Amino acid sequence: MMRRLLATLAGLRRDDRGAMVVEFALLAPAFLVMIFGVMYVGMGLQNYNAIRNLSADIARQALVQQQNGNTLSPSQIRTFAFSRAGGAPYMLDPSRLEVRVDDAATQRITGVRELEIVVTYQVDNMLEFAGIPAPFFTYTRPVFLSTT
Repeated sequence: MMRRLLATLAGLRRDDRGAMVVEFALLAPAFLVMIFGVMYVGMGLQNYNAIRNLSADIARQALVQQQNGNTLSPSQIRTFAFSRAGGAPYMLDPSRLEVRVDDAATQRITGVRELEIVVTYQVDNMLEFAGIPAPFFTYTRPVFLSTT
């Protein structure tokens, strides 16, 4: 009986048919997190570029309206930002977007109104299952509007 048990144990020690499955089970979660992480970084870069370009569109709109004789209020500028953010090419989720338009604390140029546009966006969280929080991206851009 004992000899039979020892022979069975020796046979199990030499048997490696399930080793590949065990190795895959150990390494698959790490590979999946790395793949999702690369995708997450790509999405983050796309979102950062989107808010940077959105702030340029906001500044351009405020400047063009100012040159046409229409001075936009900060709330009108924010409304324009939200109307542009959801569409192409930005495709940002307005519920995760925050736009602040304020007069700059220090007006650097005389005869010019300087606004500060701050766009903040929270990236969609793909790695919530791994306990990684979604980052916020913030971009600040000055806008110089002639007061004369």
